[in-house]
Amino acid sequence: MTTHSVAIPTHAPETEEHLFECPLFRSLTPEVQEQCRKNTHLLRYIHALPTGQLGVPRYYATLSRKLGDMKPYNLLYPVSEEVFIHVLTAPKEERSLYIPVEPLFAVRLDEVLPAVEARLLDKAEKFAAAKTPEEKTQALLSALDEVCQVGNGSKTSQTRPKGWFFLRRREENGKVTLTPQQFAAVRYLMVRDKVGLGVLQPMISDKYIEDISCSGLGYVFLEHKIFKSMKSTIHFATHEQLDKFVLRLSEQIKRPVTLRNPIVDATLPDGSRVNIVYGREVSQRGSNFTIRKFNETPLSIFELIEFGTMDYRMAAYLSILLEEGMNIFVSGETASGKTTALNAITIFVPPDAKIVTIEDTPEIQVPHQNWVREVAKAPRAGEKGAAVTMMDLLKAALRQRPNLIMIGEIRGEEGAIAFQAMQTGHAVMATFHASTVERLIQRLTGHPINIPKTYIDNLNAVVIMSAVRLPNGKTGRRALSISEIVGYDPPSNTFSFVEVFRWDPVRDAFEFVGDKNSFLLEQKVAMRRGLVGNRKWEIYNLLERRARVLEKLHKEKGVKGYYDLFRILTQARREGLF
Repeated sequence: MTTHSVAIPTHAPETEEHLFECPLFRSLTPEVQEQCRKNTHLLRYIHALPTGQLGVPRYYATLSRKLGDMKPYNLLYPVSEEVFIHVLTAPKEERSLYIPVEPLFAVRLDEVLPAVEARLLDKAEKFAAAKTPEEKTQALLSALDEVCQVGNGSKTSQTRPKGWFFLRRREENGKVTLTPQQFAAVRYLMVRDKVGLGVLQPMISDKYIEDISCSGLGYVFLEHKIFKSMKSTIHFATHEQLDKFVLRLSEQIKRPVTLRNPIVDATLPDGSRVNIVYGREVSQRGSNFTIRKFNETPLSIFELIEFGTMDYRMAAYLSILLEEGMNIFVSGETASGKTTALNAITIFVPPDAKIVTIEDTPEIQVPHQNWVREVAKAPRAGEKGAAVTMMDLLKAALRQRPNLIMIGEIRGEEGAIAFQAMQTGHAVMATFHASTVERLIQRLTGHPINIPKTYIDNLNAVVIMSAVRLPNGKTGRRALSISEIVGYDPPSNTFSFVEVFRWDPVRDAFEFVGDKNSFLLEQKVAMRRGLVGNRKWEIYNLLERRARVLEKLHKEKGVKGYYDLFRILTQARREGLF
């Protein structure tokens, strides 16, 4: 495995002091100068860049969606106190480059690192006793303080290459002497590789990354929330390098892969999903892995509206259905935004509801306090004990008296139990892999799910999500439609459903095609609220009023966050305002 970066030219300053005296440093903005004083490796990196051709990268403490429109890219942003990311549009590259700038940059460790690691072996028991990542980090840093000492950098090697900050390894009092730059680099490297996920750690720490993908030999690719598909500077040149990294990755997540068990699905400590396929016997391009990042705070419905995923009317409509305990599936292809949308709309579930979530990999998040989170368990290699399937958890959930059961994804026979739960009065929400309502029904009624056709109308509404090409040429996620399931007609062997909302790809706008023609609003919701006869039309006034309330909260009151919105809607419900 190799990482690529720009080599320091021979005219670069040779000492830290000279770095801060050069014209380039004086030309930086005060904000960048402050970061460079704290992190000299950032200034060394900027010195290494061909700024005459590229210009000096602009620095952003946080990123906004608008930056995605500002091509070509040449900017820096932080992912931690000491790690920065350089986003660069490079000539002859199809994708923009993602370049981590770490404390390791331009620091030679090849002579000192073996000595440090040898000393650390004597402290192994202390590290082994630590359990949590925080404890492991603290134990490792404490051990490094015991085996290393920092010199003043005055005794430098006479054979050092120009531009490298390097100190000949010396050992005094059983300690390895390092320059301040080397010590900072060693501390970072040890924590990154022994506690974190090695070269992937900057991406794991980056809140703007959605997916990390290695498809075999070659570069690691990323999906960025702002800059979309990117190419990282991490490169696996040989199968031996790639296999070694994958084995280490699987061991760190405590799900080791082997030639007999080459496929592993697991969850990282931060909740991110990881899939590993090991060896060339099952993957011709070599071992591969994919990490789907976990967002600690889900996107709110208002953030989805800002992104154009849906509009206020659609949000108001879904809020009414969820308030009435309707059964809703969010369906679409892989990476279409199903789970994101499912998480976002759960704020409309009454705050006093008891919710049980059932998943094989935990991704669903809800803001409610009375939340039971169940996760299926597959037996690990060499581990005794039976598996706990989603089917087992779903059966158990029915005995827990929940108001709502949320299923991460329906794939097989657990679908039949979910529909039985619907029939017994339990509200159910789930994600599903199908790109249209017709295909969803085909999959539900076919093998292996095998839902009886007469049960299908227990499902009330389906939201179809998709990643689409927008009129401006960019890609985005959109709710293509929201449809209501009406029922099954045995004589004709057909299913009927009503499309209530539809996305117009020409205008990138949503049409309320079910206005005054909604089966659920008129035949179910209105009747439950005592709106019978001509009064049933009042249900549309409620929808419009809720849409205006949501728009006012968002645009005028500035409410945006997931938990903030839930808290405000809870208060509004108490006061009868929502």
